Amino acid sequence: MSEARRHLDQAEALCRERGVRLTPQRRTVLRLICEAERPLSAYEILDRMHQGARRPAPPTVYRALDFLLQQGLIHKIESLHAFVGCKHPQHPHTGQFLVCTDCGRVNEIHGRPLEDGLQQAARQAGFHTRKPVVELLGTCAHCHGRDC
Repeated sequence: MSEARRHLDQAEALCRERGVRLTPQRRTVLRLICEAERPLSAYEILDRMHQGARRPAPPTVYRALDFLLQQGLIHKIESLHAFVGCKHPQHPHTGQFLVCTDCGRVNEIHGRPLEDGLQQAARQAGFHTRKPVVELLGTCAHCHGRDC
């Protein structure tokens, strides 16, 4: 089974458990994100959806993206204004990403100590986080190896 198919099956099961609907439109947006090799912007998703039937209106895609974000099925890569599938949607977590500035690929990482340390630092500063996201920009191993 492909990674994208596994992600879609898991998303459908999680939505059923949560009592929310993964409509065909939402499923299509999620499928496009999961099948992509790099993060997709909302307009790239619109363009890919247009390759099928009629072009959906931008608000339709934005509503689908909002739903998928709320359900923790995707993440927004803030520095790229683009979206990637979440590797562990079954449990809520903050987004921590390695973003390659050469090829555009994104790798989701998990680090409980990092997450806890950032939350503690925010609390000590009296800061209330709305969207805790960590993005490290650099060069992935594949692109770095090409330079050698």
